[in-house]
Amino acid sequence: MDEPCYHCFYWQETASPYEHSSSFLMLHSFFRFCLAASLFAPLCPQEAQASVQCGAASWYGVGDGFDGQRTASGTRFDAYGLTAAHRSLPFGARVRVTNQHNGKSVVIKITDDGPHYGGRILDLSYGAFSRIAATSRGTADVCIARL
Repeated sequence: MDEPCYHCFYWQETASPYEHSSSFLMLHSFFRFCLAASLFAPLCPQEAQASVQCGAASWYGVGDGFDGQRTASGTRFDAYGLTAAHRSLPFGARVRVTNQHNGKSVVIKITDDGPHYGGRILDLSYGAFSRIAATSRGTADVCIARL
């Protein structure tokens, strides 16, 4: 006869005398907690987890006078290149930028510091932004992951 097993949340056919002892219940609860935690934790190193960031990104470089100017890293800014400005990532870092709404992504290189306003996490060059979103929008919701 089927009977409910209240500590497991499923129906079982037979219950052994050990399944409802306090030590079994404690061990069973621990394993259920570990299983639930493993389902929600990404299977990647903690360094990689720490390098993922989501937020708003904007673009710059066309019509604003930045094209051809020196960036904070010392390189000349190319508005149509695949570069970006970030506040804390080191110059030269490679980053995958993924648009959260359409899934398009681009790999860019950090060459400048910023953005300095608007609560944004990244300023993409016009060329990089145009690969993942319409430039007429001005900003896009993105996630960035350091490669």
